[in-house]
Amino acid sequence: MNQPKPAAKNVLGGVLECCCTDPMTGFYRDGHCRTDMQDHGSHTVCAKVTAEFLAFSKRNGNDLSTPHPEYNFPGLKPGDKWCVCVSRWEEAFIAGVAPPVVLAATNERALDVVSIDELKSCALDLV
Repeated sequence: MNQPKPAAKNVLGGVLECCCTDPMTGFYRDGHCRTDMQDHGSHTVCAKVTAEFLAFSKRNGNDLSTPHPEYNFPGLKPGDKWCVCVSRWEEAFIAGVAPPVVLAATNERALDVVSIDELKSCALDLV
């Protein structure tokens, strides 16, 4: 008998919240920064992308601003929320251009690469 998969957790230890549905994000395009072994990029950080981050990502080989309708990808603009690869977010953090993050929608697996303190330093949802 198949056991149901446990709900994904966020970096704060709670249930992983939705990052964004407009545009529809996530490796599985379900609005959540879910991940598994198929997600080689580990799209686990829910980021509110900035112009600086989009330019940085493009310069480093991942153009997130150009639409690709063949992949149902609208292209991102500053202010959009998107599940970004944790390694790219870390590179941007080191370069000083990391976009702000939504901790409640950032998958706990991001902590395999970056620290909670790094994420908190860019958090949109800390009270």
